[in-house]
Amino acid sequence: MSEEFRAFEVVEGEDGQFSGRIVSRGVAQLPAGEVLVRVRWSCLNYKDALSASGNRGVTRNYPHTPGIDAAGEVVESTGDDLAPGREVIVSGYDLGMNTAGGFGEMIRVPANWVLPLPAGLSARESMIIGTAGFTAAQCVEKLLRNGLGKDDGPVLVTGASGGVGILAVALLAKLGFAVAASTGKESSHALLRELGATEIIDRAVLSEANPRPLLKAQWAGAIDVVGGVTLANAIKGLRYGGSVACCGLVESPEFPATVFPFILRGANLLGIDSAEAPLEAKAALWQRLATDWKPAGLDRIASEIGLEQLGESLGAVLRGQALGRFLVRHEGSSD
Repeated sequence: MSEEFRAFEVVEGEDGQFSGRIVSRGVAQLPAGEVLVRVRWSCLNYKDALSASGNRGVTRNYPHTPGIDAAGEVVESTGDDLAPGREVIVSGYDLGMNTAGGFGEMIRVPANWVLPLPAGLSARESMIIGTAGFTAAQCVEKLLRNGLGKDDGPVLVTGASGGVGILAVALLAKLGFAVAASTGKESSHALLRELGATEIIDRAVLSEANPRPLLKAQWAGAIDVVGGVTLANAIKGLRYGGSVACCGLVESPEFPATVFPFILRGANLLGIDSAEAPLEAKAALWQRLATDWKPAGLDRIASEIGLEQLGESLGAVLRGQALGRFLVRHEGSSD
């Protein structure tokens, strides 16, 4: 196929600075793979912002097209189960990291990265949810498996105005939990309460180092996307037997804690990885997100942009200035 398409490409300048530009590429330039997908929608994640800023821990070689999420329809496939025209989601694995991602109008990927779009979810809705919402759902699922009940007490969500956090608030509230949302953005308070947060906590309360090995037992569980001191304080503040699902490091990858919450309150630290989760597990959780776990108010948390606005929006995500989700619309998207 010789079709050309547009893509947002990140390049490294002679001065070592990275910048983005919109380019025309050919399908023949895409990497090898069993499935060619026309991308209709994508979204912004913190990992995309890292890739676009030249973080070699995310992307090794440039020029590169980021975008760890994509939704669209199959154009070509070597397998019978992914026929041309079928709507699909491609999320995680190496997409957008070292494989050209969803900020291009076409991607080519291995078949075992591709999920059929579940009934009950449009391609547009799937990208408002994206990796951020999928990660939030993984956190909730793991907390439930570890015994969290909605009558046990409030659940803390850190970084609550970002992608994972805001969808975690919406999902927990939908499932009947009392949610304490931690954020440094006063502008997000009204939206977080609208989505179901019952308490707003200033980010500074949790990000300040506290030498005490334990804090007042407040939360039955927590979802932490921040890491660092905030994660340590969240664990110190768990009620007996409580768990924290850990899925991010926007504050720090360090974990300055002691063993006391674990040996005196039976605390649990639960690790979450969305990128390499088995495809079958991803399919099952996406099915829930399309049905009984579908977050309310998806349009309220989405800001729709085109490729031309990607550079500015990626910068906002990297600086921690984004509220909710940036939804990337490619030309030809209709829903």
